[in-house]
Amino acid sequence: MRGQVIVIVEDEVAIAKMVKTVLRKEGFSEIYIAETASQALALVEKQRVDFILLDVMLPDRSGFDICPELRKLSNAYIIFLTAKVSDFDKLTGFAIGADDYITKPFNPLEIVARIKAKIRRDGAVTTKEEQSTRNLVYSCDRFAINEQGGELLIDGVVTPCPAQVFHLLLYFCKHPNQVFSKTQLLEAVWGMDSYVDDNTVMVHIRRIRERIEIDPSDPKYLLTVRGLGYKLIKESNT
Repeated sequence: MRGQVIVIVEDEVAIAKMVKTVLRKEGFSEIYIAETASQALALVEKQRVDFILLDVMLPDRSGFDICPELRKLSNAYIIFLTAKVSDFDKLTGFAIGADDYITKPFNPLEIVARIKAKIRRDGAVTTKEEQSTRNLVYSCDRFAINEQGGELLIDGVVTPCPAQVFHLLLYFCKHPNQVFSKTQLLEAVWGMDSYVDDNTVMVHIRRIRERIEIDPSDPKYLLTVRGLGYKLIKESNT
């Protein structure tokens, strides 16, 4: 698909070429391969990237090591590709900046499906109300989120924010003071065809709080409603 830039970070050349071939057949044309962590960082630093397929086991540094650095350089959608399958590994990946997680061995068409689902969700406008407010800046006390500019501002300062964290916070900002269950958030933000579970919501809630709350362990904006879910209040009570 034109306009989408994908970087495959994978030291197993056969796997990287296979994924690249499948992506090309599915219409993606701007695809780069990085065989090391240093190559990946250099690529992402010099150009805009939309998707990063990041292997964990790289010859110079691990994907877990460089994921936070990639996140500082780009708001690209980061998908880990790894043989590490434990819940701890998955939660670690989400906590350090990843947006999705695919375990090896995998079908490359699964990667295509997730990328296309993300593109489809980004391009969807579900209601006329959302369409009419698409370019607004949503402000909430000490922070603001600029949908069109893709920026999160904390006390007026632009703050790095992973793509999926941004979309989840944006959804809350569009629906202030409403309680959403984990299932509702998964369906609204990740989509019905997503391959994530409710632990993903918990990780992303924590990542939002680490950015917008003065004390993430004692949230004043993004609250947990026991037994029901989460809600964002427009202004802190403090």
